[in-house]
Amino acid sequence: MPSTRSLSLGVIALTLALAYGIWYSYSVILVALLQEFGWSRSVLAGAFSVFTLVHGGVNPAVGVLCDRLRPLGLTAAGGAALGLALWANSFIAEPWQLYLGFGVLTAIAVAAAGWIPAIVQVQRDFQDRLGLALGIVSAGVGVGMLLVVPLTQVLIDAYGWRTAFRVLAAICVLWIVPSSLFLLRLPREHRGGGPVAKSREEPASDPMTLAQAVRGQPFWLMFSAFFFGNVCSQTLHVHQVAYLVDLGVSAIAAASVVGVVGVSSIAGKIGGGWLSDRMQRELVYLGGIAIMVAAVAALAALAAGPARWAIYGYAVLLGVGYSATASLIPAMVSDRFGGRHFGTIVGVGLMGSAAGSALGPWMAGWLFDRTGSYMLAFAIAAGCGLVSGAAGWRAWVLRVRR
Repeated sequence: MPSTRSLSLGVIALTLALAYGIWYSYSVILVALLQEFGWSRSVLAGAFSVFTLVHGGVNPAVGVLCDRLRPLGLTAAGGAALGLALWANSFIAEPWQLYLGFGVLTAIAVAAAGWIPAIVQVQRDFQDRLGLALGIVSAGVGVGMLLVVPLTQVLIDAYGWRTAFRVLAAICVLWIVPSSLFLLRLPREHRGGGPVAKSREEPASDPMTLAQAVRGQPFWLMFSAFFFGNVCSQTLHVHQVAYLVDLGVSAIAAASVVGVVGVSSIAGKIGGGWLSDRMQRELVYLGGIAIMVAAVAALAALAAGPARWAIYGYAVLLGVGYSATASLIPAMVSDRFGGRHFGTIVGVGLMGSAAGSALGPWMAGWLFDRTGSYMLAFAIAAGCGLVSGAAGWRAWVLRVRR
């Protein structure tokens, strides 16, 4: 890709690194809040569940706005809102403030600055190499795990979680707002300038609407893949640090595991996206699901002895498995529902992702509070991963038949 196109993808990737670095930093923030306030894990995980539900709940509205407005302008506004929300989080003293500040306000800001505007922008500009382009920008989420999560832990250890929130607020505003406005002013051919998006299954002259999409099986298979896949992955993302700390791993070492997940996800997303442009995306997706289920088993096995090599082996499995699936489903949706209603359709589809991301972590916290163990939650997560793979397999069968 020409340098200006690569610049566009890099800027969007770094924006996602910050927005979703906040998302994944909650695993270390949860430990800090647990130590200071002594709130139950279900209460703390519930705040993250509210975050994901709100994030997913506003995605359809964000998708509609992206279909009608310029996604990069929405990203800039979301970056400003994210800075304000994070600053407000530094004053949390009660659970309801955590739920409102992080669960609601931060979630809305991340949605406005995050995944849906990025997907729609890339889908418009890089249709010629959509899988690779989505893999590159979604790799920014891995960069966020690698840099933002350990940075958050370092700030918490040195200055406390309140200062950590304030520093993150400043960084988000100083990068997301000006960088998004910079891309917005570039001519379209300098950002990407690929051909107008076309679905592989629908004629470009008659793009499918949301009402038509929800009446077909492919939409609900994509919705199911979003939902069950995120029950599996987000259960691990949110509780892995607390689980490892319970096993006697230091907080900073446990936080570094998130960084290894991030590094591995960069390779998984770019590699998986590249591969999906050269073979059936659904088959690449199934491979990612198999690796993610293996990561659940590896994490559970650490209870027998958290050796350093085993901990990082788990992190590599999770990073590669979850990342290959996370970046592929939007491309799979585009294959079926590309066109001027794509933003609305993928925004509604991502409500399944939000519901799964909310249910998995809350369920794991609730089960831990009652059993003192994560083992049952890990078993359920693995089962949900298998269901997600079955949905992807069915989508592939329908494509072959068609």
